[in-house]
Amino acid sequence: MQPLAGILVVDLTRNLPGPFASRELLRLGARVVRLEAPDGDPLREAAPEWDKALNGGKESVLWDRVRDPGLGPALCGRADVVLEAFRPGVTERLGVGPGDVPDRVVYCSITGFGADDRRAGHDLNYMGWAGALEPTAPAMPPLPVADLAAGALTTVSRVLAALLERERTGRGARIVVSMTDGAHELAQFAGPLTGALACYRIYECADGRFLTVAALEPKFWQRLCELVERPDLVPRQNDAHAELEALFRTRSMHDWLQLFDGEDVAVGPVATLLEASRELDRPETGAEPPRLGQHTDAWRAALGLESSD
Repeated sequence: MQPLAGILVVDLTRNLPGPFASRELLRLGARVVRLEAPDGDPLREAAPEWDKALNGGKESVLWDRVRDPGLGPALCGRADVVLEAFRPGVTERLGVGPGDVPDRVVYCSITGFGADDRRAGHDLNYMGWAGALEPTAPAMPPLPVADLAAGALTTVSRVLAALLERERTGRGARIVVSMTDGAHELAQFAGPLTGALACYRIYECADGRFLTVAALEPKFWQRLCELVERPDLVPRQNDAHAELEALFRTRSMHDWLQLFDGEDVAVGPVATLLEASRELDRPETGAEPPRLGQHTDAWRAALGLESSD
């Protein structure tokens, strides 16, 4: 499906939340142009694999605001969607703020704490402020949930809704996404699913690998107890932590998975990323991320701008 074919997204963001959001819009058919400062996105050097995963298939326009002040505003004025993730007030100072683009543009600001809050932060800070880390601290979250879910995916859903509304009204939208607020919405669903229940937990096996046990329904739990020959644990679905820890350490992960294969027990492996990619049959993308400024000259010509040399 390419429902966003013909939609131009200009992405002023860097690092993770914004590029993840524009990647999802790219997958839906949008044309994504990264409007980048001369120093570019630090991910190019710091995490090339992330850069490829996030930015393959996009375009890059280098904007040196001092030498070429008109390029950024001209490109943003041509866009259907503009994404930015600066602290509040920065885009206005650069001349590419929400008031500097036509009304038809869907303009989305991805923020840490909201429209007027200039505090510095990253995913871990947002998750902490949101109350999302309290059930498991000091353990680190396995994914940057505030960046990817509360930030990027919230951005995608709101941009899509705004584009749909624009079809009816002809008007764009001004959207502010707070990663802290979004993470707080998610945090209320943590509760007992963070290791408090014996039937919903990760257990180590004899070979040092791990199993996920998610036998929340009584029928799953009962069948699990039958297969491991511990019917005495059936009444102890919520508190048999120690017994299960000792039990699962008696066999390798592979042996346990063989025992549970084809059974309704809601047990699975903690797979490596490579194992998961093979199992899910996910081919690597062939699209390479753009070089910094690779498409600048082409866009200058398309916008009717003179050479900046």
